[in-house]
Amino acid sequence: MDIKVKINNIHGSQMAAKITGNFTIDEHSFRFTAIAFGRIGGQNIGAKLSKATEKELTSLGYDVDEVIMNLQNNLLHGNLSLPEGLKRESFVDD
Repeated sequence: MDIKVKINNIHGSQMAAKITGNFTIDEHSFRFTAIAFGRIGGQNIGAKLSKATEKELTSLGYDVDEVIMNLQNNLLHGNLSLPEGLKRESFVDD
């Protein structure tokens, strides 16, 4: 599954941040929110989709759990695009 992730905004710090953005699968675009936690126990990201988005994904034949897993994996590994002026160093621990 090829998911392209675009971050719209990040609020928070390296310890915890709220992320908003959208992702694209096969030319279909969807919004998401996520919470990123760092430090104790390592980096972790929990992505959430609206019920309407989940319903639309299902109607298009996608497995919602697989989509969320792929989305979280892309976020965790930095496979994403950022808005101009936002740098990874502002919210990622190296």
